[in-house]
Amino acid sequence: MDWEYAKITEYDKQWPLEFEFEATRLRPIFASRLVSIHHVGSTAVEGLAAKPEIDVLITVIDCEPLENWQGNLIEMGYRCGGDLVEGHHFFKRDVNGVRTHKLHVCAQEHPQVTRMLRIRDHLRANDEDRAAYTALKRHLEKQNQTGIAEYLDGKSPFLDKLYEKCCSNS
Repeated sequence: MDWEYAKITEYDKQWPLEFEFEATRLRPIFASRLVSIHHVGSTAVEGLAAKPEIDVLITVIDCEPLENWQGNLIEMGYRCGGDLVEGHHFFKRDVNGVRTHKLHVCAQEHPQVTRMLRIRDHLRANDEDRAAYTALKRHLEKQNQTGIAEYLDGKSPFLDKLYEKCCSNS
């Protein structure tokens, strides 16, 4: 297997600090359109093993002026990663050939915002699901034959069930 991304590691207490640093760098780009900046993904959950890639979720009033901030992101070392779903803009940043950041930009009412925040908050509060997710990620990494798409596809059913569980508990 040729794993093309960073290996899963134990939780690192530096990750929240890395998020704060990046949030400070990103905030001015979105200016008055910025609603909020969140640390999401596995590095946002204390105790959860993760690839050491900081996921940043930025919510904006609307995503219409994409061209107004896309150039600034490119200047900061981000590149377009392709929209994950309509209205969910995705960028990635590498340093010295190693992925360090993933940036998600969505309008504040986009359903992905609620999904990412609820899953993050649930994993922060639920030891059993956090342990199960860590075990799944490690298994998928070990068994992976084709790369990141296979890994992400393997996680999807677990995350879908977790989100359903989050919604049923609200």
